[in-house]
Amino acid sequence: MSLPVQADLPDVREQLLANARALQPVLRERIPETEAERRLPVETIRDFHEAGFWKMLQPKRYGGLEVHPNTFFDVQMTVAEACSSSAWVLGVVAVHAWQLALFDQRAQDEVWGENPETLVSSSYAPTGKVKRVEGGFEISGRWSFSSGCDHCDWVFLGGFAPVEEGSPPDMRTFLVPKSDYVIEDNWHTIALKGTGSKDVVIERAFVPEHRTHKMSDGFRCENPGNGLNDAALYRIPFGQIFTRSVSTTSIGIAAGALDFYKSVTATKVGAADGNRAAQDPSAQMACARAASAIDAAKLILHRNFAEMIEYAERGEKIPLDRRVAWRWDSSEVVSKMTAVVDELFSLCGARALFTNSPMHRYFCDIHGARAHYANRPEASGRNYGNVQLGGRTRDFFL
Repeated sequence: MSLPVQADLPDVREQLLANARALQPVLRERIPETEAERRLPVETIRDFHEAGFWKMLQPKRYGGLEVHPNTFFDVQMTVAEACSSSAWVLGVVAVHAWQLALFDQRAQDEVWGENPETLVSSSYAPTGKVKRVEGGFEISGRWSFSSGCDHCDWVFLGGFAPVEEGSPPDMRTFLVPKSDYVIEDNWHTIALKGTGSKDVVIERAFVPEHRTHKMSDGFRCENPGNGLNDAALYRIPFGQIFTRSVSTTSIGIAAGALDFYKSVTATKVGAADGNRAAQDPSAQMACARAASAIDAAKLILHRNFAEMIEYAERGEKIPLDRRVAWRWDSSEVVSKMTAVVDELFSLCGARALFTNSPMHRYFCDIHGARAHYANRPEASGRNYGNVQLGGRTRDFFL
């Protein structure tokens, strides 16, 4: 089904994409099971291991591939054409290998030292309580939307570390082992049903200082792990690669919806008038608009990350105005892809209303992706416009 991938082979990108295409039929077959169980099947997790997907952004020193971000996102989009939930979990969980590479080496060794295939889930919203104690922090509370958490042995949790009065906020990611938290099975949704994005609950867990990552370090691209993992991949802003991990699935969803629409419409004949649906001007224009929008979304993504990596390879700081523009591109793409799917859904007729219709699934799942906080374009759009008009950025998750 999939080919082994090694970091030192020249055609790693082609192998990964070939593996993603090879997995599409089985991922489609597993959709009923995935949605009924409300999480990815263990077979899918295993297939992604064998295909090399979880290692795409992992450091080579732990057996990872360190691929270009564009390869990572192209694989995610390819998976999303077949199964939105699988692509969502892939994007979110696999990107955590990239962030873990920014942590202190002790944290990396704790997670990957004995088993480099260990996975990490997350919930970054700072909804828990953080107390400073000797040697680190004590955290308690509830964090929601931890996609893929059933298959992970660690979790990244967001929170504000206590600071002295007058000091700037100190938001961090806290790395916590599975033995210190409980998963609450509350993921009952109408969209992205198979992501298993359940709540993580903690009562007074200790997190040593070395198992925390400052968001300010991620913004400056000056992280504890950069001395260990010095590839250009790990010298781009955390906010850029994470937000794309939750927006890029939408491009694959739109591409999958377009492929399905074309396959149905090409041979459809109207029951009432006998006309071929493929000759309907509305259908033709919808295909043209959809294909163009999807192509533009991919081109913008590829251009942005090519530019980021070029800055990192030259050892140059990325201008803030470029980071603001990239953040806008990431949030806006989901709205654009949602519009694509909405139009195709409306042209499919009443058959799209059935729950077993792929178009119904694409429609629900892309609206689920649009609901993510990072995929709301209003705030990033206003910030982008404000910076263009001479204002200062209000967003530092860039």
